[in-house]
Amino acid sequence: MSRCAQAAAVAATVPGAGVGNVGIRPPMVPRQASFFPPPVPNPFVQQTQIGSARRVQIFLLGIILLPIRALLVALILLLAWPFAAISTVCCPEKQTHPVTGWRRKITQTALKFLGRAMFFSMGFIVAVKGKVASPLEAPVFVAAPHSTFFDGIACIVAGLPSMVSRNENAQAPLIGRLLRAVQPVLVSRVDPDSRKNTINEIIKRATSGGEWPQILVFPEGTCTNRSCLITFKPGAFIPGVPVQPILLRYPNKLVNSSFFFLFSIQLCMLTFCQLFTKVEVEFMPVQVPNDEEKNDPVLFASRVRNLMAEALGIPVTDHTYEDCRLMISAGQLTLPMEAGLVEFTKISQKLKLDWDGVRRHLDEYASIASSSKGGRIGIEEFAEYLKLPVSDVLRQLFALFDRNHDGSIDFREYVIGLAVLCHPANTEEIIQVAFKLFDVDEDGYITEEEFSTILQASLGVPDLDVSGLFKEIAQGYSISYEEFKIFALKHPEYAKIFTTYLELQTCHVFSLPKEVQTAPSITSNKVSPEKHEDSTSDKKDD
Repeated sequence: MSRCAQAAAVAATVPGAGVGNVGIRPPMVPRQASFFPPPVPNPFVQQTQIGSARRVQIFLLGIILLPIRALLVALILLLAWPFAAISTVCCPEKQTHPVTGWRRKITQTALKFLGRAMFFSMGFIVAVKGKVASPLEAPVFVAAPHSTFFDGIACIVAGLPSMVSRNENAQAPLIGRLLRAVQPVLVSRVDPDSRKNTINEIIKRATSGGEWPQILVFPEGTCTNRSCLITFKPGAFIPGVPVQPILLRYPNKLVNSSFFFLFSIQLCMLTFCQLFTKVEVEFMPVQVPNDEEKNDPVLFASRVRNLMAEALGIPVTDHTYEDCRLMISAGQLTLPMEAGLVEFTKISQKLKLDWDGVRRHLDEYASIASSSKGGRIGIEEFAEYLKLPVSDVLRQLFALFDRNHDGSIDFREYVIGLAVLCHPANTEEIIQVAFKLFDVDEDGYITEEEFSTILQASLGVPDLDVSGLFKEIAQGYSISYEEFKIFALKHPEYAKIFTTYLELQTCHVFSLPKEVQTAPSITSNKVSPEKHEDSTSDKKDD
């Protein structure tokens, strides 16, 4: 009997090696509660359906209101510009000292009045709850949820505090001058030290003892549909000073601000064509960090977010702006946009992944799921990608990825599966053992017959055709260790499959009497692949 036949015979004696009989398998990875899907699958997009009657009403009101409101807004902006110019004249673009004296008093009073007038002319009815804290009580405001640029009304109501803004916005005509009048903290996208400089500037202003204006921050860092609060960035909490949370609500039948993903002109037109838009701005009690939170801004940010979410009656998720970027990337890869949402903060921290790594996984996922409906991987797509038939072993591997047992794998489950299941099983030691497992005749190479025999036995499919998979790994008529290693590292999905036969033999050996367990295994090769000096393969010397 040949070694390949002996290997197949041993596999056949293993409980569960046959087709239709799952038998003994290694226990499945427990579903950690921390990896459960978020309560809100997609917090970035909200499709609002507008009925025919509502469309007619918007059209008729727009004929009258749109030109009037546009004219009033333009007029107010022109009136505000001279006051902004007085406040910023002879001041550098990035201010090193606060504006004080009569210039600050006059311009702040005038701009607050004109700001309220502008929002009133656009049809906003603003209800304010709570008391605005003084600069000494709370040097920093944190406002959420952030869903539209109309959220800037919080800046008007709070008394024109400084805001964090892109440097490009300060360069815009008219609007840039008005922005500079509130002494913003400017962020540069081209400066590699911008993040550090921004944090230092926030710390300097927040700890100035009221010399600088208060700072207003939208800690979510991007717009959402207000169905939840996503992860707060820690920038506003790093100074370790008291903060005052600001809640923003839009209690309207037609939630115009849910169109944040539309162009600014479209959003303005929709808002101007409504009779009025209600806004509620609530100032919550000042939150003072304890000693632990002063040293851990993430902890402070998490507590404040939970308080705000509880007051709003909405859940929290671990989505971030990076999820929004992944969502856009998914759309570019012809996947449903929500396919890219993985709760990046949680995934990156727990699985030690960076954005570039997750983005590469998205490309891999798209190559598998692009042919399926709904952008999810079914068992058929999974088997086709691995170039293997649907078998019991493949179903078990699929089930390990399918964490919610809905019969499909989404991108989030795919990323978790690779990190939790495949990468730990794809170590150098495991790859060496797997190679020796397939190298039945111990010559340092895997032939197609050896490769086919072991996979047929381990997968329980006697007539399995693995020629396509073999050709993808091999550069010639056989597979060297280096070729095997490169393929295993590049395709971690196969790690669990390559070790399945080893697990089956282990289960079989431990089911035998003790005197039999001491016998040498047929897969215990005398020559390890990395020490096969007579080979002419281009294997790596370890």
